[in-house]
Amino acid sequence: MSNQRYGAGIWHFATYVDRYATDGYGAPRSLIEMIDLAGEVGDLSVVDINYPFPGGETSLEAIGTALERNKLSVIGITPEIYTRQFAKGAFTNPDAGVRRLANEMCNDAANIVRHFGADYVKLWPGQDGWDYPFQVDHRKLWQMSVEGIAELATQNPDLKFVIEYKPREPRNHMSYDSVARTLLGIEKMGVPNVGILLDFGHSLYGGESPADAAQLAIDHGRLFGMDVNDNLRGWDDDMIAGSVHPIELFEFFYTLRKNNWEGVWQLDQFPFREDSVEAAKSAIGFLKAIERALDKLDFEAMQAAQDRQDAVGALKLAREALFSSY
Repeated sequence: MSNQRYGAGIWHFATYVDRYATDGYGAPRSLIEMIDLAGEVGDLSVVDINYPFPGGETSLEAIGTALERNKLSVIGITPEIYTRQFAKGAFTNPDAGVRRLANEMCNDAANIVRHFGADYVKLWPGQDGWDYPFQVDHRKLWQMSVEGIAELATQNPDLKFVIEYKPREPRNHMSYDSVARTLLGIEKMGVPNVGILLDFGHSLYGGESPADAAQLAIDHGRLFGMDVNDNLRGWDDDMIAGSVHPIELFEFFYTLRKNNWEGVWQLDQFPFREDSVEAAKSAIGFLKAIERALDKLDFEAMQAAQDRQDAVGALKLAREALFSSY
């Protein structure tokens, strides 16, 4: 019997708009409705919740009741430091007052993390970066990126903060765009409670090997969390995990298992046109197959093949384990 826990960003159960279907792909949902849908999946034990809470005002008590009703708990709170008021940046905004608003929103999120006994505040500073050559002073922008998060971590030494890096979108180039740059920023902060949340799709989209990125973050002691999804590598499509890159997803989880990394396997998917509950079940079904494949994989033989840099032999081991486990 597996003890692996599965989670999802609560936005997986929202409805979405894009720049074409501006009327949305469904009727808006309240946070409580999203939590109830998450409960229908059956295998989820935790959710990551946006703040301010989506779908209109609701109380912590109402959220707690909905979570209890669905046998769910909160893994993280994601402050929305990427909306219109932060269009020129959150931690890197040229307006000191807006930077202060970002800090206050993140501190409010930190208090909600404490309320629910969650694991971390997740920081996705999507508007921190630039769009054009000569638009910013790169030294100053990076300094603000680092100092803004370091300030938060120092204000809340009892909590963990995780940075979810991404190459671009909504900015044409985001400040925290890769595992290496994010690790450099964390090192410069000099605080123990900031780490990385590695999004498998962001790593693919950024031209990384997610397995290599995970190993680098682990080697620096900074892999605090992870999200899985999939894409066609040209954009952050947030498709069902394992639908396009099953072998690379297997290698990613092989790397986690090899390093004895333990944590929630979390979905960050955007099922625009698909049934959200069925999309979650589909992804988790494949993740369970990966669990079974890891249990049957000959790790010693894999290590020997890798020591020889034997691509054919290593892939044979991986394929046999994975494709016989679904």
